[in-house]
Amino acid sequence: MALFDWLKDKNKKENRDVALVLSTGGARGLAHIGAIDQLLAHNYRITSVAGTSMGALVGGMYAAGRLEDFKAWMQTMDRRKVISLMDFSLSLNHLMKGDRIISAMMEVVPDINIEDLPIPYTAIATDAVTGTEVVFTEGSLYEAIRASISLPLFFNPVHSGERILIDGGLVNPLPLNRVKRKNDDLLVGINVSGHDYRGQLELKKMLKEQSEKSRVMSFINKLLPDNADMNYYTLLNRSISIMINHNAQLAVKLTPPDLLVEIPMNRYNTFDFDKFGRLYAIGSNKTKKAIEQWKGLNT
Repeated sequence: MALFDWLKDKNKKENRDVALVLSTGGARGLAHIGAIDQLLAHNYRITSVAGTSMGALVGGMYAAGRLEDFKAWMQTMDRRKVISLMDFSLSLNHLMKGDRIISAMMEVVPDINIEDLPIPYTAIATDAVTGTEVVFTEGSLYEAIRASISLPLFFNPVHSGERILIDGGLVNPLPLNRVKRKNDDLLVGINVSGHDYRGQLELKKMLKEQSEKSRVMSFINKLLPDNADMNYYTLLNRSISIMINHNAQLAVKLTPPDLLVEIPMNRYNTFDFDKFGRLYAIGSNKTKKAIEQWKGLNT
């Protein structure tokens, strides 16, 4: 091979287009932002993105070209602001409406139709009536995100015609098979969907802090059992977590990515949105190491 051809081939490998897939994971999905920044820093071009739940949210911000605005907003989050965005509700099927967080985000990043985004974007939700996967590739970006993040027990499900939409992590937590991909694209998956066993403890703690200020929060706080080891809430929460993690591993086997960044974070849970700095750093560091290792094996 001539030197020119070798250099051209080497440059192509090091500056490849990326079809990016971001997993579910609650607040741990903030690590996706660090992962994206590392991919860009290593001269990869993200030409399409698919995500589930928090992955759909972060992916949507990137696809809209507004990830920096979203990142700046998240850096202002402290515990008090996180709690202020939780619109608790007395309901038989959810603890939070989920509308306040979407409204706050729309003030930072306005809504846009998915088909008008600069790059192809896909979000995943679950139809609770049929148990089937719902794939969003058009329509309102925020309607897709709102459906995808509707974690059972926590957020109010999204009603769309005869469908009741809940978190996409139940059926496809790492949608490697749904991202739009060209033949030469590098398929990259970022997986933060590890077990979340501490979610109840964190929710109880936040509710207790606010229970004296709100009768609604005080009532919800009393509804959640104090025993975190074995009760109906803990068992259901852990069952969902185990199922999501298992389905993510299955997705990797069915659609193997070229580069998979596994980011287990048992120290962090669904509600740790006030820990942006730490979660961002973990995503950045893990992705940097994974890229360097992948390059070492493919040079």
